Amino acid sequence: MEILFSSLGSHGHAFPLVPLAIAAREQGHDVTFATTDTFAKALTARGIEHVAGGMDMLDAFELGNASPAARKEADFDPRRVSKVFGSILARRHVADLVPIILDRKPDLVVHEVANVGVALAARATDVPAVCHSFGRYWRPSGPLEDIRLHLAEVAAEYGVELPDGDIMRFGNPYLDICPPSVQDPDFLATATDRVPLRPVPFAEPGELPPWVLEHREPLVYLTLGTAFTTVDVLRTAIEGLSALNAKVLVSTGTIVPARELGDLPDNVVVREWLPQADLVPHTDLVVHHGGAGTTMGTLGTGIPQLVLPQGADQFGNAVMVTEAGLGDQVLGAEVTAEVIADKARRLLTDAAVLDAARAMADEVAAMPSPADVASVLPDYA
Repeated sequence: MEILFSSLGSHGHAFPLVPLAIAAREQGHDVTFATTDTFAKALTARGIEHVAGGMDMLDAFELGNASPAARKEADFDPRRVSKVFGSILARRHVADLVPIILDRKPDLVVHEVANVGVALAARATDVPAVCHSFGRYWRPSGPLEDIRLHLAEVAAEYGVELPDGDIMRFGNPYLDICPPSVQDPDFLATATDRVPLRPVPFAEPGELPPWVLEHREPLVYLTLGTAFTTVDVLRTAIEGLSALNAKVLVSTGTIVPARELGDLPDNVVVREWLPQADLVPHTDLVVHHGGAGTTMGTLGTGIPQLVLPQGADQFGNAVMVTEAGLGDQVLGAEVTAEVIADKARRLLTDAAVLDAARAMADEVAAMPSPADVASVLPDYA
């Protein structure tokens, strides 16, 4: 069977789909993944054919005047976000994906939930599709009705009528990587076409520092992701965590060069990139931004989380982690070195949090694997 995967051009949107794509390829399906060139190397290294399509997510937000910096403005209008998802991203992806679908003639399209333009492209070319989540049931920060209005204009150009209900899923079956105990209960009660799928973290392969595997003192991993990282917040977090009797390993991502952090305490090690999926199981605490990829990936490891949300769905993920007893969050004026140190110190030793994190890991392990779900994908073609 020929399967076309497609995601927005963002790590948090592309990487959650890769484990299923790998599993489908291993089961003999012809798998193509359409996304931006940023991910070509990671995909081809796993034997998945990459086809360039769509646009970088941050570029789209810049075009829509809805960048992370713009969204901090006091008079920011959330309808700008609706335009990004319903018009700018959707229009580019449907324009790029329709020719790809017509050329490749896939039997099934797998689109991630924020990439509604690909769902529209599949509908326009009469190809069945399923929707792949990247975290907890996702509602864009912009008004959904505004997204629908923008998308209706694009759909009309391709002779497609929009489905009723959740426009981002586009009426397609939903591959849900969020464990049921932390999923939106209203969604669980109404989703009749939900397909559970274990959240398996994916990262480009790489070597870990040898001491990571052999460390005796607690190991704290700090990352603020690839979208909203700021030097000030990263420095504050490092200052707080360096006060612990622990080793602190920091990934600065692609936005903040490591050199901008200046001189660091002896117990802090900084890298611009780390193979996160391989690293997290060896840590004792993950301090992060609340991105869906990091949040979901950590759920399966039994490791507590301290979340410092910076934007988008990160705030909702921070609430999810805190309410489930899996960790804590630090918000707004609380983001000081002292607060971060105090909360991190507690999470390293809190038996209740450790028990909850281990129970969550057991729940994740019991969910259908990517191989399990790949085996039933022909049912949706």
